[in-house]
Amino acid sequence: MAALSSVRWLTRALVAAPTPGAWRGLGTSAVSHSVSRSQAEDVKVEGAFPVTMVPGDGVGPELMHAVKEVFKAASVPVEFQEHYLSEVQNMASEEKLEQVLSSMKENKVALIGKIHTPMEYKGDLASYDMRLRRKLDLFANVVHVKSLSGYKTRHNNLDLVIIREQTEGEYSSLEHESAKGVIECLKIITRTKSQRIAKFAFDYATKKGRNKVTAVHKANIMKLGDGLFLQCCEEIAELYPKIKFDTMIIDNCCMQLVQNPYQFDVLVMPNLYGNIIDNLAAGLVGGAGVVPGESYSAEYAVFEMGARHPFAQAVGRNIANPTAMLLSASNMLRHLNLEYHSNMIADAVKKVIKVGKVRTRDMGGYSTTTDFIQSVIGHLHPYGG
Repeated sequence: MAALSSVRWLTRALVAAPTPGAWRGLGTSAVSHSVSRSQAEDVKVEGAFPVTMVPGDGVGPELMHAVKEVFKAASVPVEFQEHYLSEVQNMASEEKLEQVLSSMKENKVALIGKIHTPMEYKGDLASYDMRLRRKLDLFANVVHVKSLSGYKTRHNNLDLVIIREQTEGEYSSLEHESAKGVIECLKIITRTKSQRIAKFAFDYATKKGRNKVTAVHKANIMKLGDGLFLQCCEEIAELYPKIKFDTMIIDNCCMQLVQNPYQFDVLVMPNLYGNIIDNLAAGLVGGAGVVPGESYSAEYAVFEMGARHPFAQAVGRNIANPTAMLLSASNMLRHLNLEYHSNMIADAVKKVIKVGKVRTRDMGGYSTTTDFIQSVIGHLHPYGG
């Protein structure tokens, strides 16, 4: 388990480094620590990596089934510990939340489906999804939007990254009725968390060999709140002279993403804007079913779909697209230093899409979820073989 320990230490160091300089030094040295096939087999002999799994709502359980089937076929040394948490299936309680938190705190890594948040107010403004992220301090959400070879969309060959602060902003769950018919909803922006997400974005860009970071904001209107976020990004940018930095107002950013998304590399932004841009950008490359995502704290890593949708209307119909969840699971394996298995699964998924014979309905085809899973399994092969 030494490999897992080193990965966890690195994640904590990257996120919790006390100075920006320490961030940059770690970012450039940690780049691609690949694990050879023999090393992967060594890990397998030592025992399986425990991972927390929360299937979530909608098609989440079906997507998790896809992951388990592919992992089994690929002999992935991972043992899933499943926990069910749902506000719409009467499976949400303080006890269940604590069970998930306890499992996460022990395993440090999780694969999570969308936990649906009902719109009805039932006495608690913070959803279980938000409470889970806050208790684990999963402040950085990363969505890598990349075109899939063989699947043509309006814009092809896209490759951009959206980094979102997801513990404050408009999602602070601070609302009250100050007078009858008047609701005040507080947006919280703090210097500490704005600097932290900015450091994360620039460190990510450095580590991944990216050239530019764009801070997305609405400081022309929210002069104090977004003004502080923008100021923090500008201050951190000065510490990374090799990374180009620019800024863009959120409404213009939406238009530019549709007109010319190639101008972007890494985008960093507050909570609500990130949620919107994640979905907009996912639509550019094929939709919610094809884009993976991940969230980080100093201690924990959660892998999930990049655009969080329960896709409730597809439940039980065997039509959900497992691509995003399988790619998220592949990224999880890379985080665990299981590079060999990660590459094997990611390559199989991408080959299925490139060949084009198996397409789920969201990609214009008629194949079922089961068809897709079986095709991925059929394309699995020893990586590099």
